[in-house]
Amino acid sequence: MEWMLMPLRRYADFAGRSRRREFWMFYLFNLLCGLALGVIMGIVALVTYSAGWGEEDMMIALIPCYLLILAWSLVLIIPQLAVTVRRLHDQDKSGWMYLLVLIPLVGGIIIFVFMCLEGTRGPNQYGPDPKGENLAGAFS
Repeated sequence: MEWMLMPLRRYADFAGRSRRREFWMFYLFNLLCGLALGVIMGIVALVTYSAGWGEEDMMIALIPCYLLILAWSLVLIIPQLAVTVRRLHDQDKSGWMYLLVLIPLVGGIIIFVFMCLEGTRGPNQYGPDPKGENLAGAFS
């Protein structure tokens, strides 16, 4: 659970480096929260439908769910960007590389591959190795 919440503690920290574990556990946390919100929304829709409410009444009943999902998404935009930039820093890449997602179809795939790759061993220009190991001279 610590790894899932670490990006929230480093809310708008775009400096430094983040491990793959921190990145993927944060995304797992987001996925689980999104699924929970979806289940809540489904339960509200099911209850209103089975109670015989009309379509308009059901939509009105779902407004708080939509607002909750919108608020959750807005709160997580900055930590999501920050952890992705720090993950790019771990590979000795500029955070501006994240703009590759703007390339239709292939941009998201490229960033996904970057997020799966191992980071630079030892310190780089963005800071010390987040694994806490200085392995720069271990393989020479």
